[in-house]
Amino acid sequence: MIQAIAFYLFAFVILVSAAMTISSRNPVHSVMWLILAFFNAAGLMVLVGAEFIAMLLVIVYVGAVAVLFLFVVMMLDIDVSEMRSGIARYFGIGLAVAVALAAEMLIAVGAWSTGPIQLGRRASPIVDAVPNIRAIGNLLYTRYLFVFEGAGLVLLVAMIGAIVLTHRERSGVRAQNVSRQVARRPQDATRNTRPTVGQGVEI
Repeated sequence: MIQAIAFYLFAFVILVSAAMTISSRNPVHSVMWLILAFFNAAGLMVLVGAEFIAMLLVIVYVGAVAVLFLFVVMMLDIDVSEMRSGIARYFGIGLAVAVALAAEMLIAVGAWSTGPIQLGRRASPIVDAVPNIRAIGNLLYTRYLFVFEGAGLVLLVAMIGAIVLTHRERSGVRAQNVSRQVARRPQDATRNTRPTVGQGVEI
């Protein structure tokens, strides 16, 4: 019973937060709703016994979204002082969201302790003797080894392509010649003059 309640609770919060993510006009609010959706998705993964995927959602996606939040604030020139001035006004809402997240985590842990949800015959059987991370590792490095290596090669090619596009030669851009700057003598860079009164300096 508690598993069904937790599932519907997390699913409802994910749908609401996803709708608010795409409908919010403030990009900061959109990112916060997206973080809420990721936390609830991690709760669903805990319910089905996929603790490794749940931790990936929290560590990788929420961590990346936090960086995205920082870049959004920096790129859109949002007035941070004005945002901080409204902290006292939205403190109650923030506290309610924090309490709701804590309650959802407790519900997820309680539902997970009673056992994974029975998803039907089509779901892969989960052996209790083998930890979830070890089972994923056995599949990745045995049955799906070539697919896993192929994904690594695709990421490597993408990284090399990004580096090549960043360091390509561009026309009209003056590059820095470090050796020429170091070899320059002070007497070649400056010129001492004694102009008369009212004459000025010739450039």
